[in-house]
Amino acid sequence: MQTLAHWHGAGGPGPWILFFPLIWAALVATGVFLRRRRGLWRQPQHAAHGTESPLDLLDRRFAQGEIDEDEYWRRTSVLAERCRERNAERAGSRR
Repeated sequence: MQTLAHWHGAGGPGPWILFFPLIWAALVATGVFLRRRRGLWRQPQHAAHGTESPLDLLDRRFAQGEIDEDEYWRRTSVLAERCRERNAERAGSRR
């Protein structure tokens, strides 16, 4: 170590000292790359519109003002009625 610290007898650290910032930059870049690849810094994604339930979609549209209250309640009642019909059909087919 003593010979590296006194490069060519001039008493300075020598040109190898320039590699330390490069090593640190490579370590930081590798860490950032790995964290991004594993998804640790990703923002949580909202559910895609295709995966929302019909009631969730209806709630979202009402909250955004795309439909008014009368339309919201009308569609909610239709969805609830269809849900009851499906449940009755399933219960009937199980017997």
